Amino acid sequence: MSGTGDETRSGALCAVHLPRAGRALIGRPWRPEPEAEELPRLGRFPAVQPGQPAIERLAPTSALVGYRGPTACAAAGITYRQLDYWARTGLLEPSVRSAYPAGAQRLYSFRDILLLKIVKRLLDAGVSLQNIRVAVTHLQSADQAGLTGLTLMCDGATVYECTSPQQVVDLLNGGQGVFGIAVGAVWQELEATLGRLHGERTDTGETLVGNDPGDELAQRRNRAG
Repeated sequence: MSGTGDETRSGALCAVHLPRAGRALIGRPWRPEPEAEELPRLGRFPAVQPGQPAIERLAPTSALVGYRGPTACAAAGITYRQLDYWARTGLLEPSVRSAYPAGAQRLYSFRDILLLKIVKRLLDAGVSLQNIRVAVTHLQSADQAGLTGLTLMCDGATVYECTSPQQVVDLLNGGQGVFGIAVGAVWQELEATLGRLHGERTDTGETLVGNDPGDELAQRRNRAG
């Protein structure tokens, strides 16, 4: 039986036994032991040292995490001008928070930035914006399992969707695919990148500090100097 914190305390009485009729109780009467003071519960993740506050570490892919424009640009390898243009023209708008009302900071989800990264690679391969729009619309409607299992192949004009290695081989043999994007590999790469960058909780607006080993090393060097 797994422990949940609700089990009966060790040593507690399981039942009350009444003495037989005519038999006197020997010794002092039983008194219940005082209730043990409940200890404060700490969060599960990450591991917390005694005396430290509990900190909730959210995965970069969590729906509770959003990323502002500059972070999205850094992770996707695009300029802020491209990001702004694609949002204003409807190619790829942020799904967490748009720039409306005026003055609001755009907030992008992990999936949004994944698509930004794919759009950048398709543009670099010479695919037209018209075909990219079709590809983005299709990718937005796919679930996570279907998305990470896709390989996008293109010949500079048309984008092909492959869901199996054999389909990739067939396209290559037919001369229709000269450039491929394994969406699952891009997903893993982006997850590692965003884990080092700052995010924002979508429910509270709290800043989530990234875990960048390079920053920690620089801080240690500064303290030592």
